[in-house]
Amino acid sequence: MRDKNTLVLLDVDGTLTEARQPIQKRMLLALHHLAKETEIGFLTGSGMEYIKEQLWPALNDIVIRENCHLLPCNGTEYVIPTGETSFDLTFKTLSKEIMRKKIGDDNFYNLIRHMCRLQNDILRENSSLPVTGHFIQNRNSMLNWCPIGRNATTKERELFQALDKTFKIREKYMLSLGSIAEEMGVTVKLGGDTSFDIYPHGWDKTYALTHFDESRWDFWFIGDRCERTGNDYEIYEALKDKNRAFSTSGPEETVELIDWYILRELKK
Repeated sequence: MRDKNTLVLLDVDGTLTEARQPIQKRMLLALHHLAKETEIGFLTGSGMEYIKEQLWPALNDIVIRENCHLLPCNGTEYVIPTGETSFDLTFKTLSKEIMRKKIGDDNFYNLIRHMCRLQNDILRENSSLPVTGHFIQNRNSMLNWCPIGRNATTKERELFQALDKTFKIREKYMLSLGSIAEEMGVTVKLGGDTSFDIYPHGWDKTYALTHFDESRWDFWFIGDRCERTGNDYEIYEALKDKNRAFSTSGPEETVELIDWYILRELKK
């Protein structure tokens, strides 16, 4: 029987899917089997629009839809899918935080101004970077800053990843942004392969746990950015001592973790 007091939380980009890509059939099948045994939560730094874009086949699977929780923006938003069929699929927002209210207008505006200055510095100092537009995205409870722009193609993202790995572009600018953000009570993390996630202290992915009574739930987590600078670090650290947190190298390893470890443990 499915244990309704267990919630398996899953990062999306780099964990369930390749970056900004739709979910694949093998992962969909693994999630279908997992949802028969337990509740699952899609916990991502991205907003709802990317959950819909990347995970729509999962949300159209009635077994997954009836047993899943949508936790965009590090779980500072809590949404549940509703409707009995794919034709009446809708989404109900149960909770939503606003960063601008939390840190105040002045800090919010100054933070964006500082990111714009740093964006100019990056482009001036790295002339080989592709530039595609949509550099700063306001996700309400967080800001996402992408130095090459969120409109980048897969090829452009791969070029940036190679340059970033060699020249540590994001690490350098994270230090500069972090020093300003810290004064405002704001955290800066590497988001995915090309961007930064910026949000108030405490609004990391452990925030998702506040939606559930921890005395009644056991939590698991799989993510790909579990190093200290990554946006999966805090929740990974919170759950790893219980052997319920895993760092994955990508979707293939995630399927193996679900099929060969988590499902077996849940069925014991």
